[in-house]
Amino acid sequence: MNNKIDVVHSVLLEMLQWFHEQCERNGLRYYVVGGTMLGTIRHQGFIPWDDDIDVGMPRKDYMEFVQKYSKEFHAPYIVEYPRGDNLDYPYVFAKIYDTRTYLVEHLRHLVKRGLYIDVFPLDGIGDTRESAYKNYQPILRNLRLHDMVTCAFRNNRKWYKNLSIILGRSISPLFVSERFLNNRINHFCEQRDFDSSEYVGNLVGNWGIKEIMHRSFFGMPKAYVFESIKVLGVEKPHEYLKTLYNDYMVLPPMERRVSHHDYVELDLKKTFLK
Repeated sequence: MNNKIDVVHSVLLEMLQWFHEQCERNGLRYYVVGGTMLGTIRHQGFIPWDDDIDVGMPRKDYMEFVQKYSKEFHAPYIVEYPRGDNLDYPYVFAKIYDTRTYLVEHLRHLVKRGLYIDVFPLDGIGDTRESAYKNYQPILRNLRLHDMVTCAFRNNRKWYKNLSIILGRSISPLFVSERFLNNRINHFCEQRDFDSSEYVGNLVGNWGIKEIMHRSFFGMPKAYVFESIKVLGVEKPHEYLKTLYNDYMVLPPMERRVSHHDYVELDLKKTFLK
């Protein structure tokens, strides 16, 4: 993977520029979020060892985007989301795939698609911190169950997470399916409007309760330079990044400067379309 990182970044950057252009053309709001927002501020582009792009869209804009672009093929990209037509799609958020590439991800069942951008819905969760945390609990419980039934055992994962995944093998898909959990999680997330809630967040993000923050941190999408292109990010990057990462300008130790994805295979010269 390390030998391919520059090419991976090039493919992802082209995809991000396409996404930005589609959002501008259709008047849709988005923000680069998570590690991509961190890279924008700390590295003015990719975190050198990172191999993905994360963007978030207020639920209203997110639904308009996924419903429009999942129905049509916009070569070389396709969009998939949890309530789309592909029943084998295991994720609780949308992805944009580059059809010129082939990527196999190590989940409970191998997912064979292409290199991708993660597109997360941003939702309201409450008008006080206390109510937001309370409202988030059923989402968190279902996300943990989703991990149990979808994730694969990994040697570098914490032991208790691997134990929950092993226990998840005992749950029959006939009893709790990925599709059922995807719909249930999204149903809980979309109960409150992003624009009328004091507290909002990427409620299906990796950072759990840290993803919940005051809506003013997102604010109006703000222009930044990411590598060689223009992107839109959060209005208050310091407040946003401090909430997620604390001392976000401090580089992690060398042993942690690695990709957190578990790719089985990546071929940048092969299509996953049959």
